[in-house]
Amino acid sequence: MLLGGVVRKAPRWALALAVAALAAGVFVTGARLSSGFDGMFGEETKDRTGPVLLKSIQDMSRYQAASGNFQVVVDLEKDARYLPDALRGTRVLYVGAGSVDAYVDLGRIDEGAVTVDKDRGSATLRLPHARLAEPALDPDRSYAVSKQRGLLDRLGDFFSDNPGDERAVQRLAARHIADAAQETSLVDRAEANTTTLLRGLLRSLGFEEVKVVYGAG
Repeated sequence: MLLGGVVRKAPRWALALAVAALAAGVFVTGARLSSGFDGMFGEETKDRTGPVLLKSIQDMSRYQAASGNFQVVVDLEKDARYLPDALRGTRVLYVGAGSVDAYVDLGRIDEGAVTVDKDRGSATLRLPHARLAEPALDPDRSYAVSKQRGLLDRLGDFFSDNPGDERAVQRLAARHIADAAQETSLVDRAEANTTTLLRGLLRSLGFEEVKVVYGAG
């Protein structure tokens, strides 16, 4: 302010207040611009997937009698001979989650597999042993925890059509799950559940005694 030819400086508190007001104005303006940009340049998802093609239909004769859920942490490392890991090599830590079904193949039952007595009071069924299906990985519960790649591997991923391919570690996870399923009681559980089902079904048809034998076929 100019009074009598003398310039008076504004007090410090006034300068601080002006700076704060200016910063608040910049913040509000930036927020408005950001929201405006989001509306103008925000992401838009478009699904251009083609029609689903039915490749084949298979008649199923399996009775899925039990299912086990598994999880394994796969630590897969690949090293190059005579080269340091920083230059060539990969290591992936992968959590694989999936299930293995145990089933009885009822389609393998022939006419001689069912024996009924003359009074139709008892019946004997001879079935094949239960089997384990191939493991099925759940993509929603399987994920890579970490990936370490050497310089040459990262360059290879850059020029690859499928960078960061996880098929090898997924196959390894499925193999470990299949091996673990062999050590469980899934097969025994499947046969017990199948026996319960068939006994209930035949008893509802009037049979008083139902015997189920496994190992035929």
